[in-house]
Amino acid sequence: MSDTPSSTDRNTVPTTSSEENADVEFDAQRFLSRLTSRPGIYRMKNAAGDVLYVGKARNLKKRVSSYFSQQDKTAKTRALVAQINDIDVTVTHTENEALILENNLIKELKPRYNILLRDDKSYPHIFLSIRHEFPQLSYHRGAKREKGRYFGPYPGAGAVRETLNLLQKLFQVRQCDDSFFRNRSRPCLQYQIKRCSAPCVEKISGEDYQKDVRHAVMFLEGKDSLIIDEQVKKMEQASQQLDFEKAAQCRDQIASLRKVQEKQYISAEKGNIDVIACLMRNGVGCVEVFYIRAGHNLGNKCFFPKHPADTSPEEILSAFLSQYYLGRFIPSEIIVSCKPESIPLLENVLTDSAGHKVKISDSVKGDRARWLLMANMNAEQDLERKLSSKASLAQRFISLQEGLELDSLPTRMECFDISHTSGEATVASCVVFNNDGPLKQDYRRFNIENITAGDDYAAMKQALMRRYTRIKKGEGKLPDLLFIDGGKGQVKQAELVLEELQINDVTIIGIAKGPERKAGEELLFNAGLKREFRLAPDSPALHLIQQIRDEAHRFAITGHRQRRGKARNTSVLEGIAGIGAGRRRLLLNQFGGLQGISSAGVEDLANVKGINKQLAQRIYDTFHVDQD
Repeated sequence: MSDTPSSTDRNTVPTTSSEENADVEFDAQRFLSRLTSRPGIYRMKNAAGDVLYVGKARNLKKRVSSYFSQQDKTAKTRALVAQINDIDVTVTHTENEALILENNLIKELKPRYNILLRDDKSYPHIFLSIRHEFPQLSYHRGAKREKGRYFGPYPGAGAVRETLNLLQKLFQVRQCDDSFFRNRSRPCLQYQIKRCSAPCVEKISGEDYQKDVRHAVMFLEGKDSLIIDEQVKKMEQASQQLDFEKAAQCRDQIASLRKVQEKQYISAEKGNIDVIACLMRNGVGCVEVFYIRAGHNLGNKCFFPKHPADTSPEEILSAFLSQYYLGRFIPSEIIVSCKPESIPLLENVLTDSAGHKVKISDSVKGDRARWLLMANMNAEQDLERKLSSKASLAQRFISLQEGLELDSLPTRMECFDISHTSGEATVASCVVFNNDGPLKQDYRRFNIENITAGDDYAAMKQALMRRYTRIKKGEGKLPDLLFIDGGKGQVKQAELVLEELQINDVTIIGIAKGPERKAGEELLFNAGLKREFRLAPDSPALHLIQQIRDEAHRFAITGHRQRRGKARNTSVLEGIAGIGAGRRRLLLNQFGGLQGISSAGVEDLANVKGINKQLAQRIYDTFHVDQD
């Protein structure tokens, strides 16, 4: 019997056609009573016969039964189960086969409740021809039909061109096409600017050219140090033979390679590694992939998989790994920001597909930890851009109008929040959004004075009064919507302020956290309609409200921390554990003051005597937390 997923056996559970079953409630108990416990995949369908969800299981009976159990289920699962009208099952020999078949069916059927990776284009490589006496380096995308060596994959065309340009400078291996190469009678401009050794007109011997090709290959394999060692020996030999021109060429190439090592590449690790960060915010999932090839950081690519509401980062990452890697190049190690489901299964399937051992790591140190931090930072930036994109915002504004039952589409919104520590250094924030996203130039903070410590109602009233008194004087624009981060008490203060200032055309919405303070369970209160309501967790309107509320919270906390630091009249460095008077003085002297320290990187700080890597990281984090 074949071991390929295509040869799987159909389960013998009888099912009826969609037409026959359209008006009949799905009998889960009857279906489960005859379901096998072998591995396989299941396809859940609605009354129209559309596939809603494709899943895999080590034990089909146990896995499918879990959907119909009485235990608490997520909103996504409840919505899915409510639409099930039929289930098709395919039994496989192993769970590995089930994972491969699941991946293929998800790509083919694109079920509504599965996480879908839409970007499936081939990735570019660097190609080295081997059928010529003078091999050519070139950009390649697509099927690997021609004989030669392929290096990559690279995250994009820009990374390939940058690397090819660097190879030209370092090794002068030709990159022209064969027809151009065969028809030259004199060197081209690349030779004049020292980007090619002109093998087309025999300005270099075949033996010397092959040495340059070998060095280019070594560079692409991450063997920079070995090239430098060879060039050092060559430089010494040339000097002994009084061939100072050749020695100077070797010296310049060594200097260039050193510069590459120091500034353009990460060279502490060798081998092929992908670093993947997965984040989820306001209903949008982001996967950021960094490509480390032969120790070189070749850049990154960002993905926004389509997924149902209530999907966790771990679920997104698990689906991403199987869909993304099966059928394309797989590195020897994959570093992930969160622990996906079924790591052993994923490792086995990817190992079988790659033909070499594949390791998935979620707890890393040293260089790997720095790469993961870099991936997380980039994922944060890409996710922020996605949430602020015009197309996404337009959809959210329309949804907001419908969800809040507004007469017209809002064009300007403001949100207020209060931040303090046990009543100390109270600060109120006001953030502003329009149809293009946040208007940071219109943000305002208010240092709250002359109130009882910890009185959030009085703090909110003071901030609102100061804000809208200025607007009444013509110092700004009134919003269509005023969001208050709080319940009915805070909303009441907003009503009193607007009533006193005779502002009656602003809709006030209170945002109260749910009983468990979980995102998606916010209770909204419309002051004008005098009623409470909730939006669905996957509602674009709720995601926009969460984004505005979170931005107001961040802006308030930043202001509060700054005010508290000034009130205590101490140096920022004094609040860092492990920094005494001696180290503080040393840091200030080394960097010329706090501004120099704040702009220094972790590595720069760690180079100061008495500052280790951990302490340097704490100093760096102190100056870079909660920046606007």
